[in-house]
Amino acid sequence: MTDRARVLGGVATDALKSAAFDLSPEPALVVDRDGGLVAVNEAAEALFGHGLSLLARGRFRAALPPGSVLVSLLDRAISEGALVREHGVEVNLFGQPPFEADGAAAPLGDGSVLLTLHVKGVLGVDRGADTAGLRSVVGLGKMLAHEIKNPLAGIRGAAQLLKTGASAVDQPLAQLIVDETDRIRRLVDRMEAFSDDAPTPREPVNIHQVLDRVRALVANGVADGLQLKESYDPSLPPVWGDEDHLIQIFLNLTKNAAEAAHMRGDGRGAISIQTAWRPGVRVRGADGKAASGAPIEVRVIDNGPGVPTTLRDHLFQPFVTTKANGTGLGLALVTKLVTAHGGLIDFESEPGRTVFRVLLPIAPQNGASDTVSGDA
Repeated sequence: MTDRARVLGGVATDALKSAAFDLSPEPALVVDRDGGLVAVNEAAEALFGHGLSLLARGRFRAALPPGSVLVSLLDRAISEGALVREHGVEVNLFGQPPFEADGAAAPLGDGSVLLTLHVKGVLGVDRGADTAGLRSVVGLGKMLAHEIKNPLAGIRGAAQLLKTGASAVDQPLAQLIVDETDRIRRLVDRMEAFSDDAPTPREPVNIHQVLDRVRALVANGVADGLQLKESYDPSLPPVWGDEDHLIQIFLNLTKNAAEAAHMRGDGRGAISIQTAWRPGVRVRGADGKAASGAPIEVRVIDNGPGVPTTLRDHLFQPFVTTKANGTGLGLALVTKLVTAHGGLIDFESEPGRTVFRVLLPIAPQNGASDTVSGDA
């Protein structure tokens, strides 16, 4: 691990897991089979105000009060051999005043357990801020960029070979694979666009062409078996944005909607993509600059079970997910990209209807390309 993670006893892990632990904005602690604290990350040190050498004195479990939910959480993770979660846990550790947090515990395979806390506004630490989490996304993205490019080249070459021998019906699907690998390669090449200070190139983009591309991608994949509808306002002017990033925004949102709709399990899942003109909406940039108009609205609607009420307040933060095997990074990246466009994202949800709404600016009259800062 890097020196950002304080580790005792030479705890070994591979580089990617180490980076995820180090960069996580959530306080994380590793408790060994004997109940000792063997690793904490920087966020945990900041939360409790001490380094590992002080936090690890004595047995961690023995310091927990009788009947502590944290003890039960650790025991369940070991006995079930899987990630377990608990909402609204009272945390009373290391002489700090008690506070409430959402806890998650995951067995690491050697008898130790990774304990993660999601805390909001406690002990002077602003857990609601997304900035640190987005930096962690950037760090992991940079690590993965090289490894992603190698298989992409192979996928693109294979798709081109398939296209040469494909039937007239299948050739568009093979070309779709080629186009998507090219798009992912461009996104990887511009990974710095996810950082706070990198400029985002913008030009006039037909939002309906973007949404048609997204629809084609999900129709042959995650949305298979679902009713997929669209309702577009054909009079909308071009959006002021980056086409690849806009595709990524709505591909993530539509994939999430499809997964939610499939959860119905009754064969009646449906997704709707809608566009509309919403004059009067103005968005103020994170740097405090004057608000600018964002009148183009795109809605992605599903009829799934809805977002759990316990997650709604922090759904756009990194590492928050409703999926058993999810990373919780998709909506964090979507939020970053929408903000970089000078736009706004929000949602409303109830059982049977969830709506994600994105508001975007229109292209200027002269149509010239431009760049804006990542916090525009």
